[in-house]
Amino acid sequence: MKFKVFVDGSEGTTGLQIHERLAGRWELELITIDPAKRKDPVAKAACLNEADVAFLCLPDAAARESVALVTDPNTVLIDASTAHRTNPDWAYGLPELGVEWRERIISSNRIANIGCHAGSFILAVQPLVKSGLIPADQVLNCFSLTGYSGGGKKMIAQYEAADRPETLQSPRPYALSLAHKHLPEMRQHAGLVHSPIFSPVVAPFRQGLSVTVPLALPQLPGAPKLVDVHNVLADAYAGQTFVKVLPRGDDAANLDGGFFDLQACNGTNRADVLVTGHDEQALVMVRVDNLGKGASGSAIQNMNIRLGLPEDAGLKI
Repeated sequence: MKFKVFVDGSEGTTGLQIHERLAGRWELELITIDPAKRKDPVAKAACLNEADVAFLCLPDAAARESVALVTDPNTVLIDASTAHRTNPDWAYGLPELGVEWRERIISSNRIANIGCHAGSFILAVQPLVKSGLIPADQVLNCFSLTGYSGGGKKMIAQYEAADRPETLQSPRPYALSLAHKHLPEMRQHAGLVHSPIFSPVVAPFRQGLSVTVPLALPQLPGAPKLVDVHNVLADAYAGQTFVKVLPRGDDAANLDGGFFDLQACNGTNRADVLVTGHDEQALVMVRVDNLGKGASGSAIQNMNIRLGLPEDAGLKI
């Protein structure tokens, strides 16, 4: 049996990446739409309702419009937009957070895919909050450095233009109003009362993302040590296919000449978690391919789980 798959928004960055990762999958049949009719609601509805799984790679408003076109109760929707990530009627597509998260994905026909910054932050923080090492009402700081491909086709074209301005040749902090659209997702799924103070930066490289969460350990309940932070995360992600907690104190395994290579996961669906620092101050760092585990790779992982296929089918570790 082949599962029918439709990518709504296949011309965007995430849609193109999903198509690339689905190439050669014998168990899948891709449904295509006439490019001239890709915004025609009748044509789109036919494709959506024919599909066993439909990926929505669209802006928020357009994603909601596509959801409204689905009348077949058996169609599984995986939404890559921000539209449904905090909606309780949708499963949140980060199965590594626990058995209940994975079971919800298995049983749901509505799955909200993660945001790249948000998913990385949540992987860094949620087990620490769940264990009580970080109080739920703690106000955390989060710094994120990302490649420009996360900005979509327009930003990619700007950065890759032969005559790109000098302003694009250095890192650029953004979301300076502290109201980034990933914040509700970060707060809710990390189990926090307050949103983190989030500082994202886009840099002049194509792919790769690293989130850093600093912790002042003596200010946390029980004054945990660095090894305690590492142990909580290592236990939380033990046995997970796509999340790797790097060993402590092994620079050869973790670093490149003392530097943390935030492009080391590019081309994979892997998330690397690094705990570093000392017993007074810790950094929890998570690196991903922002187009992989941060977007299309996660979407395909969620599809695999929902359809009962091997979780790593079509994905690199």
